[in-house]
Order: sequence, then C-alpha cells, then structure tokens
Amino acid sequence: MKRREFLGTLGASAVAFTLPSAKAQQGSMSSLPQLAITLDDFNLFDTPTMTAGDRNRKILDALKAENLKAALFVTGRYVDSEQKRAYLKEWNDSDHIIGNHSFSHLYYPDTSFAEFSADLLRGEKIVKDFPRFKKLFRFPYLKEGDTAGKRDGMRAFLHEHEYHNGHVTIDASDWYVDGRLRQKLKQHPNIDLAPYRNFYLAHLWERSVYYDHLAQRVTRRRVKHTLLLHHNLLNGLFLGDALRMFKARGWQLIDADIAFADPIFASEPETLPAGESLIWALAKQTGRFDKALRYPGEDGIYEKPKMDKMNL
Repeated sequence: MKRREFLGTLGASAVAFTLPSAKAQQGSMSSLPQLAITLDDFNLFDTPTMTAGDRNRKILDALKAENLKAALFVTGRYVDSEQKRAYLKEWNDSDHIIGNHSFSHLYYPDTSFAEFSADLLRGEKIVKDFPRFKKLFRFPYLKEGDTAGKRDGMRAFLHEHEYHNGHVTIDASDWYVDGRLRQKLKQHPNIDLAPYRNFYLAHLWERSVYYDHLAQRVTRRRVKHTLLLHHNLLNGLFLGDALRMFKARGWQLIDADIAFADPIFASEPETLPAGESLIWALAKQTGRFDKALRYPGEDGIYEKPKMDKMNL
C-alpha cells in the first residue's frame, strides 16, 4: 500500500520561527551521527492495546527518559475536541516544538496552490496560540509540488508568511508497520509483539544508515538529522526502544531545534516532483546518485514483501 492511500483511510479511528544560536552549536564538531525526533499527524484514537491518552503519555515519557525535545507536526483536523487539545497541551508544556502539518493533510499534486496554501493557514489557526508553536511547515506525504509553478509558489508563500520548511532528512515507513500491527491486533489481540518490534527497529536502523551515508556523500560532512516518525501505536509501544538502539549504536540524540538550525534546512532543491527526504532531493539534484535512489524514497510497497514473508 502506498503512503497516500494508507493515510487516506485514517479518520477519526504564534511565534515566528527563529534559529537558535549558542545552543545550536552544541556538538557541531562531533564525529557521531546526530539525530532529532519529529512526529507527524497527532491522529489520536483508542485501540484495544492502548488508549489515546496512554499512547500520548508513553511517547512523551520515552522522550523525557532521554531528556529529548522533539518536534510535533500537527494535522489540524485531528484536534477536534477539548480532550485532543488537552493532549496537545501536554506537548507544549513539555517544551516540545509544535509545528504545522496543514489542516486537512491534502495531497499537493492533486490540489491547487490556492486550496493547499489556504489549508496551511487553516491548520495554523489550530496551533498558533500554543507558546511552543514555531512556524515550521511539513508538507503532507512530503510532496512539495509536481510542477515548478506549484513548487515555487509554495516556497514563496512560506517565505511570505515567515515559515521554514520542516524537512525530513531520514524518511521511513513507521506508518506502514503501524498499520500492519493494528490490523493483526484486530484479528489476534494477544499476539507476540516482539516480531513487530524487531522489524521496526531493523527498518529504522537500515533507513537511518542509508540516509546518513548518502548525506555524507552529498554534503561531505555530518548533517544534523531529523527522523520522520508518526504519533501512532507503534511508537507508543516502541519509541523508547528505538531511542535506546540509536544511543547504543553510537548515535547522538539531539533536540529538534538544534537539528533544524543546521544550514542544510535552508536548502531548496530544484527537483521535480519536489519533496521526499531533503537528503534524497539534494542527491537527486546532483545527477550523480541515481543508482542509489528510488522513487518514492520510502513507501509501504518496499516493506510489504518483507512483512508478508515474516507473516507480520
């Protein structure tokens, strides 16, 4: 299943952004890979395994255990009750960045510039009054425009409204693993979760190493990475395991504001279709790495055969 098709099945089931100065330089000379956590959507709902509130608390607790500040990119239509707003306030009160992921999570290639840009502003209304709101916008599905006009139109719109692009450097398909896990739990509520945990951790590690190596080849330096995850059951269960894995394997966990201060996030690759991981797009733009790239960069179609083979 493709990213867009899968997310389309999910329903109910401000201050200006400023780049930090001194804190942003922390670890700048480190030879270790550096990684910040970003989570998309904030689509909260109960599952037989975990309530919405429990999931929210477990993800926050996993970050707190590592003294780590993440960035949460909120899709406005999911904050549809006072309870959901209270859950979002927990992120604000824990000092995590709150970013804009639009209101409706539209697929830009199928949407006009006028409708898409208006939806961004509609999403801003949901989150702008939280003190930790930053003018960071993450494109739904990481799709930034299928024509030069739409790509450049949104870039000009972001600049006009003092937004920065909340780029991903490490893309992954946690959303697909989460969907498979929830489907299995509906059929077999008491299944052993360990195989899903192991698959998930292996997937995150594989994609992180790939994008880190690609980044070094493209930029000839270590960049500060932003990992794309989602606020889902999978991370309610296993985010803590993922963070411990990265630390155990020599990666340095950093706050999201430090990562977004890396100059690489000001890049505007000239690729078409625009989007994907920022590292993917920068590599594509050079024309030198086509054998190392696939399109889309990440999607469920790549993980499905592996999970099918393992009966997950």
